[in-house]
Parts: sequence; structure tokens; C-alpha cells
Amino acid sequence: MPLYCVMNIGAHVSASGGLWEAPANAAALGCETFQFFSRPPQGGIAKPIAEATADRFRKALKSAKIASCYIHAPYVLNLASSSDRIFHTSISLIRQELERGSLLGCQAVMFHPGSAKDLEKKEGIKQVMKGLNEILNGYDGSCQLLIEISAGAGAVMGDSFEEVAAFINGAERGKEIGVCFDTQHAFASGYDLRTKEGLEAVLKAFDKLIGLKKLIVFHVNDSKIKLGGRRDRHEHLGKGEMGKSAFQALIQHPKLQKKDMIIETPFDSGREEDIALLKSFRKV
Repeated sequence: MPLYCVMNIGAHVSASGGLWEAPANAAALGCETFQFFSRPPQGGIAKPIAEATADRFRKALKSAKIASCYIHAPYVLNLASSSDRIFHTSISLIRQELERGSLLGCQAVMFHPGSAKDLEKKEGIKQVMKGLNEILNGYDGSCQLLIEISAGAGAVMGDSFEEVAAFINGAERGKEIGVCFDTQHAFASGYDLRTKEGLEAVLKAFDKLIGLKKLIVFHVNDSKIKLGGRRDRHEHLGKGEMGKSAFQALIQHPKLQKKDMIIETPFDSGREEDIALLKSFRKV
């Protein structure tokens, strides 16, 4: 039996052929939760979700016995951009994904804040806050907005708990915003998760600055990059710089038993092994 019988484990899966295909693809991997793109990750115009499509998706979720699901926003977004066109397009796309997630019955949409390469850091933080305000202005859907912790390459925003806290605390509806914690991104940003003691210290820092109640879901990935390497490079669990013990500590931590765990490891046969490994750690 699972340690507390409430943690859901899953993966990022394809929705190719129709959004309703994602739940079956997740179930085939042994997922209890999953993440997907509701449109191409490069962005662009997405086909509106008809009620028939939404109904088919929700029925597929029930049939696959999936507990929860999440949408990952397109990678092209940048709320810290100095370009008005990019900034406002990013706002529009994230808002659309929240609306689409609400139609489908998804728990949340996670996004990367973007890069402030053309702005000073303080201005970049203000720009992200402004974007969050515009995204949530008038929004009354059921799908939650999540900020994903970044790996911090270059001028990428959101690589520290302090910055993520600044975004949330500075937004008018910050109480409604949650966090997606990517283990590889955090590790690449200098947060050492390799031991129980390291994980405990990182979670205490997170709780102090942001609050564990804001931590909604984990992206569970090992790292091809060394601690503090500041690059986004995922690896299969236990085959990177973090090691299996990091993920055993994560899965068995008593304060994380209600958090969903989603792998984003390379798309090959190793993903099933990653999911099985996490499930094995969940058992007493």
C-alpha cells in the first residue's frame, strides 16, 4: 500500500490525435496523474475546445481512472520581455490555457516566467507581476495558475525562491497562484536535494519564503547538469547528478504526501522505469 495513499504519480504525455487521447496515453504508462500540452509547445493559434471535445476528454479521464491532470503552457511565453508584442501575446496565451484547462477539468496550468535579458532584474520582476495581474483580471475559472521554478540560465526569471515569492506577493491575486517545483531546475539553480537533510533544508527555505501550501505539483526529474550548473537538462531518475536517494527522500517526505509527482524525463522506454521507481519508493 502507498505510504499515505494520496500521492499521485505520473508523466508528461502526448495529446497527439486529439486532446482526449492524453488520458489513455497516461494510463498506458501507469500514470495516476499527467501533464500535457493543449496546443503545440511552440505556441500559435489553437483550435477552440468544443463542448463535445471537453466532454470526450472528461469521459476519457474517468475511463482511465486518472486522479488529476495539468496543462503545460507553451515554451515561447515571456512575461519578462521588453517587447510589448511578446509580453501581451504571452498574457493572452496563458489566459487562454487557463480557460481551456477549466473546460477540460484540469487542476492547473504551469508556465515559465521568461527571461529579462533586455531589462534590469527589478524591472523584470515588476514586468512579471504586471503580467500576472493582467492574466488573472476577471478570470473566474476553476483551473489554477502555477509558476514553475526555472533552472536560471542567463537572465531567466524565477530561479530562486525569493523571486518566485516576489512574483506571487506582488500580484493582486497572488493568493490564488501556486508553484510547480521542478527538481532538476531547482538543483541546477543551486538547491541541493540529494539527501534527506538537503531536501529538508530546501523545503524549510521554500516554506519560509513562499509557503508549502503554495506547492501544488512537482516535476520529478534527475539532472544531466551538476549542482548550480544553471541549465535545463533532464535525465532519467537515478541516472543523473541527483541520484536515486534524492527521489526516495522526496517521495517519502511526510509533508509531500498530498503533492502530485510528474516526470518529464526523456521520451523513451526509460519513462516507465522512472514511474515504477517512484511508485516503489511510495510503498512502506
